[in-house]
Amino acid sequence: MALQKEPNVLVLPGYLDSGPGHWQTRWEAAHTSFSRVRMPDWGQPVRDDWCRTLDAAVTAAASDGAPVVFAAHSLGCLTVAWWASRYAAPAQRDKVAGALLVAVPDPAGRAFPASASGFAPVPDERLPFPTIVVASTDDPYGGVPFSHACAAAWGSRWISIGARGHINADSGLGDWQDGVSWLKSFVSVAS
Repeated sequence: MALQKEPNVLVLPGYLDSGPGHWQTRWEAAHTSFSRVRMPDWGQPVRDDWCRTLDAAVTAAASDGAPVVFAAHSLGCLTVAWWASRYAAPAQRDKVAGALLVAVPDPAGRAFPASASGFAPVPDERLPFPTIVVASTDDPYGGVPFSHACAAAWGSRWISIGARGHINADSGLGDWQDGVSWLKSFVSVAS
């Protein structure tokens, strides 16, 4: 029996990128198979640009035949949903083993960045690979009802981690081992 290749984890930060204390940045430093998708403009996100950048990143990450897993935060989650539902060819979507979607922001919410364009309305169809939506009960960018509705529409498992704000560096998660465990539920992720 052939051993499955270690997955390539694409780290998808949100608006303004993820800084040094963010769990995404910490994961990248701790895991050689994790790499950040560098978006063309972190401060002026445009859906079309971000989705095309993600598509190119999936092509590059899957070039060795290993499965791809997404570790998305905030606007990175909406990018995954748009990419999977409107941009990616079926063969491209088939390269993805799963997506961890953390702190999904509501584009209709008051806190959503005015400089972000094209992310509304949120796709409301089942995503073509396994997903987990992780939410906080006091996220200023997307409330529990919104994240729960996204999870239901996308066919995602929904997990609440309590009051953790926007589930970012300020949330005090450190290396966030629970998140790594959820990633491992898609495919084996090396330590």
